[in-house]
Amino acid sequence: MPNIKSAIKRTKIIEKKTMQNNMVKSAYKTAVKKFESAIAAGEVKEAETLFVEATKKIDQACTKGVIVKNTAARKKSSLAKKLNAVKA
Repeated sequence: MPNIKSAIKRTKIIEKKTMQNNMVKSAYKTAVKKFESAIAAGEVKEAETLFVEATKKIDQACTKGVIVKNTAARKKSSLAKKLNAVKA
């Protein structure tokens, strides 16, 4: 534990930011899992709506800096491939 007042403050801020980042990361992972479960169940209409939600959550995580831009693009691309495979 730090002794200096500014260092104590920084540790509190880091903890708060870490919690916020974990919330954002958890939200996008949950959205992706819901989409993948709809794909596994073969529900195309529901998967389409969940795809939009999942891509939105991935974009939000990218904007917040939780995940990198290329990672977000890769994840959205893989979700789109899965959706297109089910549609075809």
